[in-house]
Amino acid sequence: MSTRGPGELRLELAAFVPYRLDRLAVGVSNHLSDICRARFGLDVPGWRVMAALGSRRGCTAQQIAQSTRMHKTRVSRAIAHLEERELIERASSSADRREREVRLTKAGRRMYAELVPLVLERERDLLASLPREQLGGFLAGLEALETYLGLQD
Repeated sequence: MSTRGPGELRLELAAFVPYRLDRLAVGVSNHLSDICRARFGLDVPGWRVMAALGSRRGCTAQQIAQSTRMHKTRVSRAIAHLEERELIERASSSADRREREVRLTKAGRRMYAELVPLVLERERDLLASLPREQLGGFLAGLEALETYLGLQD
């Protein structure tokens, strides 16, 4: 941000931190989605649903939306697509029979087990692009911003 004249502010979008964070998030998602799409036919919402389910026995679509920060419509579409591919299934919740839980199927668990090492490797490669002395500060900065915004999982 710089001033143009008395009381007149100007925003430099390329230097605006919220814009840069959004651009970075999209870039990182696209970097990961290359593997997901090419090898497994998963788009970003599908991958996020698979990732949310992979570490749980089951959860509701609402819980997936909360944990992935995706709109419920995107979650619903991703669930429907993954269900068509028989990678996930819906079942009555053990806690509340009125709710439907989403779970990975056997085929979904196999895909998840194959996918996870690849995306973790991609994450390692991405973080390796930072000099070692900057990595700790970067991760600490992410955590501080997430805490400030109430985004802890």
